[in-house]
Amino acid sequence: MKPETFFAHETAVIDEGCKIGKGTKIWHFSHIMPNCIIGDNCNIGQNVVVSPDVVLGKNVKIQNNVSIYTGVTCDDDVFLGPSMVFTNVINPRSAVNRKDEYLKTHVGKGASIGANATIVCGHDIGAYAFIGAGAVVTKNIPAYSLWVGNPAKQLGWVSEYGHRLVFDKDGFATCPETNQKYRLENNLIIKL
Repeated sequence: MKPETFFAHETAVIDEGCKIGKGTKIWHFSHIMPNCIIGDNCNIGQNVVVSPDVVLGKNVKIQNNVSIYTGVTCDDDVFLGPSMVFTNVINPRSAVNRKDEYLKTHVGKGASIGANATIVCGHDIGAYAFIGAGAVVTKNIPAYSLWVGNPAKQLGWVSEYGHRLVFDKDGFATCPETNQKYRLENNLIIKL
């Protein structure tokens, strides 16, 4: 850990054994627990908890009041909205130690998770998926899919830039911002 390569606010706590990438910023009252790996150019907002052994890719944006528990990995360019939370045990009990039962959750490249969403452990979020604010994810989420509600249900598909995709009768759609083309085939998105 070389503090001169990243910024940490004086109130942030960074425990031993962490690897923090160049250009990363860690803001007020955040706690980075032992043995985390945080990539280059991440932004970790105020009052964030990153539990032991969490792995974050490059350019991960974490808004204020987020909890990322042991067992979570995030690929590059992931966005975690304000006060969203991951879990790591299916059946927690205060009097029962289940540290050996943590389930893994993987968030794919470019995925966004909205404010106050909850990701129940053991479920992966596909690349560029979009989880709406307040959603409660209880299953695996396919790449490029849009999910909302409690429990979360699929509302449609989105482009890499986060725009809703409208497919024609032949299964093709175009992102309105980038003109990138996509194809829907067998309930999976293929970027053309």
